Formats: sequence, structure tokens, C-alpha cells
Amino acid sequence: MFQRILFLFARRFVAGLTMEEAVTAVRRLNQTGIQATLDVLGENVSEARDADAARLSYLATLDSIQSHRIQSNVSLKLTQMGLDIGRDFCLANLASICERARSYQNFVRIDMEGSGYTEKNLSLFETCFERSGNAGIVLQAYLHRTEKDLERVISLGGRIRLCKGAYKEPPERALQTMPEIRRNFLRLTEILLERGDYPAIATHDDYLIHRVKQMAAERGVPRDRFEFQMLYGIRPETQRRLAEEGYRMRVYVPYGTHWLPYFYRRLRERKENVLFVARNFFKR
Repeated sequence: MFQRILFLFARRFVAGLTMEEAVTAVRRLNQTGIQATLDVLGENVSEARDADAARLSYLATLDSIQSHRIQSNVSLKLTQMGLDIGRDFCLANLASICERARSYQNFVRIDMEGSGYTEKNLSLFETCFERSGNAGIVLQAYLHRTEKDLERVISLGGRIRLCKGAYKEPPERALQTMPEIRRNFLRLTEILLERGDYPAIATHDDYLIHRVKQMAAERGVPRDRFEFQMLYGIRPETQRRLAEEGYRMRVYVPYGTHWLPYFYRRLRERKENVLFVARNFFKR
């Protein structure tokens, strides 16, 4: 009973339990000029059969994107692909998904997890990108190491999604205050707008959105040279307004039966996330 009640709250932020529900959500976004990235919920698997199941779910998701002709790519977590089981095992799963995506001329984004996985994720991304060329990576602006990582990915020619970062990290690894994080986010965005390959700027922060728009205009960066990204269910009217203004807009659409761990982790990782979800439940 409690879980059903909780799902009513989580439902705004999760497209549904099934692929059919996710396709419907993406089609609705597409009709308003917004693209999507589909995420099959799940992470930190410890059994090979679970990682294999996740791989098959992503292959089916890519097939569904193609057959329904919706505008979406996919995002995945490497711990869902078996990173904790073994690097080669994880790489084989990732390569399988990238190969299927490439056959459809589609794209795979590798989500970033806690800082303990950052180097492993970057290394696997580099290997996969060199093989297939259709993978991108997420970098988190609050980590002290991110500027070097950003330069590393740019030099490779990879595509970056920049976000603030949501995991609770210690001061020796990450900036701790929002003013510091915002300043670094904008500094990294400036580099991406000038030298990145179609960067994705992932934020719901009105101040950062305004400054990124201003920064792009001042540098003569066309609106189709980068995209804004937001989470499903957060600021939908802002998403539509950006699309109407001619900016590329993409929404991260999670779905699947593992919604509870996803929702719970987002609330548990930082107390700010609880306030953020509560505030945006009613915010348009």
C-alpha cells in the first residue's frame, strides 16, 4: 500500500513501468519539439544475469525507438552493465548496445555515478568511443577533477553532458557550496561552447540557463550547436519555452520496474534533493 502511494509521487518523475509507457511519454515530448534520452532504470548489479537482462532491455529500447520513429537516444549506467563484476564483461555489454545504436544511427550516453567510478567510467567510454564513435559521457561540474576530464574528452572528440552533480562527495573531491558549483559550471560551459562537440548543458537552474543563453549569444554560438537537458517531470513549461525559443531541448526519461531505488537514492544522496523534488512537484 505504501509503495503504491509512493509511486503516485514518483510517477511525475518516472515515465512508467513499461517500454510502451516510455514510448508514449517520448512521443508526447516530441510533439512539442523536445527530444529525449531513454533510461532503463537500474544500477549496481552484482549478478551477471542481471547485467545481461539490462543489456537486452537496452537493445529492445533501441529497437523500439527505431520502430516507433521517436526522437530519442539512450542513457545508461555502467554499474548496470556489470562494472562491479568486471571491466571486460561491462565493456562487452556496452559495446553490444553501442553497436545496435550505430546500426540505427543513434547515440548512447554513459551516465556518471559516484566519484569512485569516475576514472573507470572515463576509461570505458574512451575504449568504446574509439571503437564505435557513437558514445558520449556525463561530467559533473562540482568535482575538482572535471576540468581535466573535460579537456581529455574534448581532445578525443567525444560529446559531453555537463551537470552540477547530485551525489554526496567529500570536500577533497568536490566543491561544497552552490555559488562555487555555479561558477565552475559556467566556466566549464564556456569551454564546451567554444571547443566542445555539440555539448549538452543539463540544468534546471534558472540563473544558469539565463547565463548559458547569454554566453552563447555573446560568442555567436548558434542555438543548434548545443542543447539544454532536463529531467522528466521537472520544469515542463520551461522545457517547452526553451524549445519554442529555438533552443535544442532534450529530456531524460527514466522508466522501468526499478523506480523505487532510483527515486529513493535521489532523495537520500543529498538533503537538497528532497527539497528540490518537493519544490518542483508543484513548480511549472
